[in-house]
Amino acid sequence: MRQRIPLIICFICGLTMAVQFFIPHQYSQAVYSEAVNWLRVIGVFGFVIGFGTLINIHVRRVMRGGANAPYSLVLLLGLFGTIIAWLIDREKERFFDWIFYNVQMPLDSTIFSLLAFFIVSAAYRAFRARTLEATLLLVAAVLVMIGNIPITDVVWGWLAEKLGLKEGLPGEVKDWILAVPNMASRRAIYLGVGLGGVAQSLKIILGIERAHFGGGG
Repeated sequence: MRQRIPLIICFICGLTMAVQFFIPHQYSQAVYSEAVNWLRVIGVFGFVIGFGTLINIHVRRVMRGGANAPYSLVLLLGLFGTIIAWLIDREKERFFDWIFYNVQMPLDSTIFSLLAFFIVSAAYRAFRARTLEATLLLVAAVLVMIGNIPITDVVWGWLAEKLGLKEGLPGEVKDWILAVPNMASRRAIYLGVGLGGVAQSLKIILGIERAHFGGGG
């Protein structure tokens, strides 16, 4: 019974929200609007539970000590410090803006700069021309990078003038790669993700997938 009632509620709500898209009626739209309002209310309760759980976990970690305790302390100080800074000056938000522009943004820049090294490492492993697919990926990546480099326009302009080549050819090749094969691949991926989402939603609505109850599927 503990699982049957949530499964029935999930089935009714999922079926109602799926069917209402195919019924262009004012009552159907009213049901959708009311469901969105309920979703906002549930989201607030979920945020409160998540916020409390986050504080509870990191407070216990700080009190228990250990190697990760300083990181939890920094998280708590940053969390409550940001909230207090906003409450002190809610109208002008000077303290809040100072924290955002002088702490948050430099940290974001630092993280993204570190990610560049991981991207280079992943590109080195992916672009090894061991197979036909890897070779095509390598050639396409090199052409796109060449088309995006500003010096390419200068060099190609000089070559076009000396050898009578077509001007702007690297940029056109880059645009064609991004607009045709790249876009086709992206649409295929989006289509697969969409079909996978529909299949997973049907499994949850029909009660086939029960991992959200804490057990297996």
